[in-house]
Amino acid sequence: MGMLFLVRHGQAQLGAADYDQLSPLGLQQCQRLGRYWRDRGQRFDAVFTGTLKRHAQSLQALGEGLGQPLAAQQLPGLDEYDSQALVRGLDAGPQPALDAPSAVRQHFRLLRQALRAWVQGEIAPAGMPTHAEFAAGVRSALAQAHALGPGRQVLIVSSGGPIATAVCQVLGAPAASFVDLNLRLRNASLTQFVSTAAGYQLQEFNTLPHLDDAAGQLLVSYA
Repeated sequence: MGMLFLVRHGQAQLGAADYDQLSPLGLQQCQRLGRYWRDRGQRFDAVFTGTLKRHAQSLQALGEGLGQPLAAQQLPGLDEYDSQALVRGLDAGPQPALDAPSAVRQHFRLLRQALRAWVQGEIAPAGMPTHAEFAAGVRSALAQAHALGPGRQVLIVSSGGPIATAVCQVLGAPAASFVDLNLRLRNASLTQFVSTAAGYQLQEFNTLPHLDDAAGQLLVSYA
């Protein structure tokens, strides 16, 4: 049976000068997923990632756990939206540094609002594609993976926005549904599609089989 495995990157460094870096926790999350696959003999016929550093670092950590390097083709359509640009698009004024729980909660409240406005075309953040263009990039990536043919085991390492968008497209759900799906995705979580002749069908969403023991539960994160 052909399968498409979609992995959200490990925890990045929210609030740091450069968010686009995995934290030590993020590396552990991805290494554990790689070991989970190693123990089950999982292999991949093809690998795709976005172009972000956190995607490449997650892939490297997955390969370390798996016990073999994973070479990937980079697809810009798998890159994440710019959350800071989205929040700025609301004209909500200066935002505090994300160094306190209250500031983080405020950031995600505004991000949810901004994502909904972006989907509806109510804001056009500087330097960002429209939501329709963003969704088209995800659709193109899925089509490229599916074109590899039946029976393939394909891995995509990306971010919450593209993965949630892919789920909506496979389910035929309204575009706005991606906002809530996106904000529930956990770091290094696994979403799986079954590949059929007609396209993809959802098998699992946002699972953490590699973190299902007591030690793993301490590694669960969202941002």
